[in-house]
Amino acid sequence: MWVVKLGGSLQNNKVLTQWLDALAEYGLGRVVIVPGGGKFADEVRLAQEHWNFDDEIAHQMAVLAMQQFGLMLSGLDSRLTTVSALDRVRSLIKTSQIPVWLPDSAILDQNGIPASWDITSDSIAAWLAKRLKAEQLILVKSGEIGSGKVLVEDLVGQGIVDKAFGRVIRDVGFTIRLFGADQVDCFVRGLRGEKDGGGLVVRNSNRSRL
Repeated sequence: MWVVKLGGSLQNNKVLTQWLDALAEYGLGRVVIVPGGGKFADEVRLAQEHWNFDDEIAHQMAVLAMQQFGLMLSGLDSRLTTVSALDRVRSLIKTSQIPVWLPDSAILDQNGIPASWDITSDSIAAWLAKRLKAEQLILVKSGEIGSGKVLVEDLVGQGIVDKAFGRVIRDVGFTIRLFGADQVDCFVRGLRGEKDGGGLVVRNSNRSRL
């Protein structure tokens, strides 16, 4: 099973439908989609800056932003099925469907996910991958992503992943890859097993103290 987080920055990118087509065509029974927050989450940040409400409320709103993007994805492609319960995610995978996971802030809170902007959809997707015992975690970003290997600390320092990501992925057994929006063909080749998967492989250093 692969957990694929589609960055909210793809929200207005024309390649978004290409990613959905690829996932629906080649990911049946193999892929769980996690939506980013995108501009929906940006609105939460702006509202918090304006009204100065606390991070717990902002966190709940940001999770709802992920849900909104997830609903949008299912609206763009009827082959996708939105779901929140983890048992339901597993059952959809077993019946060769494509679940779009809509996170629940109450469940995240119960599992120790802090209400902080240090935690974004990247870390939430990593948490889900751990719970589902995924083989790979794929993060799809709108920016240009090369190939090779990169330390998680470098990604955090560049703001490509959130500040908590290194802590969340510590000691995980699955492979983590980043793809740019224009690398859908490379991703498909990896999903089909035609090559090693490409993308930028994240190295989880023991030096991480996030």
